[in-house]
Amino acid sequence: MAVGFRILSRKRVVAGEWVERARALPVANISDVMSRMAAGGATLRPMHAAGGMAGPALTVKTRPGDNLMVHKALDIAIAGDVIVVDAGGDLSNAIFGEMMLAQAARRGVAGIVIHGAIRDAAAIRANPLPVFAAGVTHRGPYKDGPGEINGPIAIGGMVIQSGDLVLGDDDGVLAVAIDDCRAVIEAAEAKQSAETKQMAAIEAGTLDRSWVDASLRRLGCEMPEV
Repeated sequence: MAVGFRILSRKRVVAGEWVERARALPVANISDVMSRMAAGGATLRPMHAAGGMAGPALTVKTRPGDNLMVHKALDIAIAGDVIVVDAGGDLSNAIFGEMMLAQAARRGVAGIVIHGAIRDAAAIRANPLPVFAAGVTHRGPYKDGPGEINGPIAIGGMVIQSGDLVLGDDDGVLAVAIDDCRAVIEAAEAKQSAETKQMAAIEAGTLDRSWVDASLRRLGCEMPEV
């Protein structure tokens, strides 16, 4: 067994129902109902033209600056997958660029997450296929390995198992474990419904803001009586 240089089988994949329901929700609301304890780190920013991302993770762990296993992931990805690459956050060498983006689009990939750098930023910025990355550099990659596909990875402390639900929008990237999807998505839908009502109350000028002063008093803030 070549630990660190192997391709594993993906045992489970998040159900399509949760992918589609999550696609309609802001990542921030899903993050909130996960107690704000999961995040891929503030460095993962959208590099593409516009639009959100949702799909099952196809995980890749690679040596920083090397994209051999990323190329292999592109060859085995199926339509709807989100390829999530832990390249250690290193920005010295780009491990994804325009040619690979074209291959991802041809495979029907739903998105790319690179915990590392990309290049050909203008071409990626002009394309609607979601790409999230930590940075940009013109320096190209090596193709020697090692790396793993379909193993567990961690980005910014967020653990991602292959097949987990991966989401992204302008606020960043988030992963939801397969077994948590029902509870998380249902709670986020309820939160979204409540926020829709709250926004209507704001626009109507009827929103109850008494909680602000109540919180300040509870916390011992000295303030004049109004």
